Amino acid sequence: MKIIAFANQKGGVGKTTTAVSLAACLAEKGIKMLLIDFDPQSNATSAVGIGRQEGHSAYPALLGEGKLKDNIQHTTIKNLDLIPSELNLAGAEVDIARSDNYLHCFQMVLADLLVETNYDYIFIDCPPSLGILTSNALMAAEGVIITVQCEYLALEGLTMITDLIRKLSTYGNSSLKLDGIVMTMFDSRTNLSSDVVEEVKKHFSELVYETYIPRNVRISEAPSYGQPITIYDPHSAGALAYRALAVEFIKRHKSPPAVKETNPVSPNNS
Repeated sequence: MKIIAFANQKGGVGKTTTAVSLAACLAEKGIKMLLIDFDPQSNATSAVGIGRQEGHSAYPALLGEGKLKDNIQHTTIKNLDLIPSELNLAGAEVDIARSDNYLHCFQMVLADLLVETNYDYIFIDCPPSLGILTSNALMAAEGVIITVQCEYLALEGLTMITDLIRKLSTYGNSSLKLDGIVMTMFDSRTNLSSDVVEEVKKHFSELVYETYIPRNVRISEAPSYGQPITIYDPHSAGALAYRALAVEFIKRHKSPPAVKETNPVSPNNS
């Protein structure tokens, strides 16, 4: 069982969409998936057709009031389960901060779930911030997938999240690695998208997935129907891209790239 967090402190970069869509594509292939919505906005929860339910997120377990396993829900997608989010999860930022082991709270409650379940992968959709919830998720994870929008300002955000990964892997979670970077909202008609991809590849080489997720209106529509793009419009460009990403993900995890990031990327480094 491998735990992978999806993180980026910048919102609107396709983080949740990628976590949900990639999980759905892997589930299609018979891989047993658990998606944990760790974002109080609950976008991953609604994207798989499940509504917010007070008391049925990771929040009670973080407070020592139950187990994560008790909040697992089946989705309409075979092989894909979910631990939903709720607005109260935002309060965990304050509650966890009062704990002596405030960076390890989620890691501790996740330990029981790892013993009691047999998923192939656990995906954690983090909030669009670098706060305590995201830090807790990264302390519990083995890998991080960062989604990067193909726009110039996205490069600065990439520096911040990779710096956090480096610090947490040095001072608390030695198994934490940058699992990969997914380029999203790629527009083949513009030079900007290609330039951003090349800039990220210059610094992160093989860690950048070769599959680019296109800017596609059907991807944007799918969450409002409570469905991943692969179900909402299975023949769309977005669905085809995420299925290709799933194939690449599977190959990568059978033989992961050996290249690690070199220097942090910055809009000023070119």
